[in-house]
Amino acid sequence: MKKNNIIGEEQKEDFFKLLISGLLFVCSVLIGLFFDGVPELITVLLYIAAYLICGFEVIREGIENIFHLELFDEDFLMCVASIGAMLLGDFAEGCAVMILFKLGELFEDIASNRSRESITALMNIKPEEARVIRNGIETLCLPEEVKKGEIIVVRPGERVALDGEIVDGDGNFDMSSLTGESLPKYLAKGDNAVSGCVCLDSVCRIKACGEYSESTVARILKLVEEAQSHKSKSEKFITKFSKIYTPCVIFAALVIGVAVPLIFGLNFEIWVKRALSFLVVSCPCALVISVPLTFFSGIGGASRRGILIKGSDAIESLSKVKTVVFDKTGTLTKGEFSVVCIHPEKISESELLDIAALAESYSNHPIAQSIVRSHSGHIKKESVSEVRELAGKGIVCIVDGKKICAGNEGLMQAEGVEFERCEHTGTVVHVSENGEYMGHIVISDTVKEDSAEAILSLKELGIEKTVMLTGDAERAAEEIAKQTGIDEYRAHLMPEDKVKEVNSLIENTGNGETVMFIGDGINDAPVLALSDVGVAMGGIGSDAAVAAADVVLTDDSPKKAALAIKMSKNTMKIAKENIAFSIAVKLSVLLLAALGIAPMWACVFADVGVMVLAVANSFRSSLSKQSA
Repeated sequence: MKKNNIIGEEQKEDFFKLLISGLLFVCSVLIGLFFDGVPELITVLLYIAAYLICGFEVIREGIENIFHLELFDEDFLMCVASIGAMLLGDFAEGCAVMILFKLGELFEDIASNRSRESITALMNIKPEEARVIRNGIETLCLPEEVKKGEIIVVRPGERVALDGEIVDGDGNFDMSSLTGESLPKYLAKGDNAVSGCVCLDSVCRIKACGEYSESTVARILKLVEEAQSHKSKSEKFITKFSKIYTPCVIFAALVIGVAVPLIFGLNFEIWVKRALSFLVVSCPCALVISVPLTFFSGIGGASRRGILIKGSDAIESLSKVKTVVFDKTGTLTKGEFSVVCIHPEKISESELLDIAALAESYSNHPIAQSIVRSHSGHIKKESVSEVRELAGKGIVCIVDGKKICAGNEGLMQAEGVEFERCEHTGTVVHVSENGEYMGHIVISDTVKEDSAEAILSLKELGIEKTVMLTGDAERAAEEIAKQTGIDEYRAHLMPEDKVKEVNSLIENTGNGETVMFIGDGINDAPVLALSDVGVAMGGIGSDAAVAAADVVLTDDSPKKAALAIKMSKNTMKIAKENIAFSIAVKLSVLLLAALGIAPMWACVFADVGVMVLAVANSFRSSLSKQSA
């Protein structure tokens, strides 16, 4: 991956201009102090040269703003203040104002580039080209030109261009740019490789499962680009504050510079200087720059850890989460089901497994796939017809003319079939044939290694309640809740029941507090959209999840949810610090400027200093530790 340079060509040019201006300014000051015989015109010309070298662009922007009727931005204010000082004969102060202002702008640009670095670094996960086998020959082309089903070749050190299945070769793949995990992942023939990861030590052939626009890397880049357009309430407050604040201080400056000396018969020159100093201090750049930069830095820091946050409004909502709701399968558990026992009625175990495998062969649900995998023989899918998959219940189909139902207790009750309850812990799939009960199969799922640690981390962050929602049986849900430390659970839920449960939790949450729902990104889109903060875990491959979620985790670790909350709290804390610090210093220096205690250069220094400190503080939002 290329390393981004936080100092671009434009910043280098500005630095050299500032260096030359600074040297000319120092020469002018030294001449005025130690060389009495030098004509004053020489020092004045040096000041003007120093001023124009670093301030020409500011003057140009200020003039353009007049024609665009944008009279309240910092370029215009700095032009008025610095030129006004020079017209009053204080060339040193006018020059110092512009040099300090441009120095502050340089720090701002470098800070913005540094914050943007973590975002633009993500753009490097897009491969520049793909090796495609066409007519038996390797051909280089753009990833966008690769078609579904084509075979791409990935050599050591190259990025995988599109999502696909490895059809030849195996090796270790660097997933760090996608998931934030430093350890490589071993992939073999038959495994799925995602675009953006780097092949480390072998040559692999991968069959593209879709076009580039559908790939993981394309989805991540789209999410990151969209994240910058969503503003938080804090940012909206700063925008509104600036629009009201700036005209008010312009009016106050006019009162200080014109009304006060006219009414009280005071010295115009002294009060105009005070008004100009007041204008310099009034620039709200510390607020306008540092607060959005704080959120931007937070989004960038999260993205480096495999947490894609859709804008600063999502950060603000994340920081207020008090209730966390989990889906079970694929979120707290691995979603890797296996058959643990078979309890037939009237038929043999193999016959019951045959019937169930035939019925489930058309479903992509993890439970259905586990039954199909447990079936050792060939499944004659052509004998299956009229398949209906009932969400939250199971499968109804026709097999060789017989009506087969395979699903949970709800399906059996709906079909009027008398069934036997099972005491085993796990997911129970009951099977009936033409309304007659054939037995049941018990499927077991395993809890993810870090699920319990994730729940503990959430509670350490101040989360008051954790809830698990599942369509699974009561006993299975209770067992998972005990293993993970979940506070509450709801079992036997249909998809619409999950929506009702989350809605109820939202209604019972205190003012300003939010409810976060975490799902595996496959079938949880309605709940993700409903919750205050929807988190799709490992959901990059799901269009519905990406569209509905506020946060997308690029891997399947529930611990990342705790890290997302921790980083959002840290980001909001820093944003509030910047707001309080900037407003407090700004008001204090405005008072000093109005009273004539602070000279203009000191006002500029204070303004720039506050901005630099606030911007430097904003970097901390991307520096949270990697673990929650």
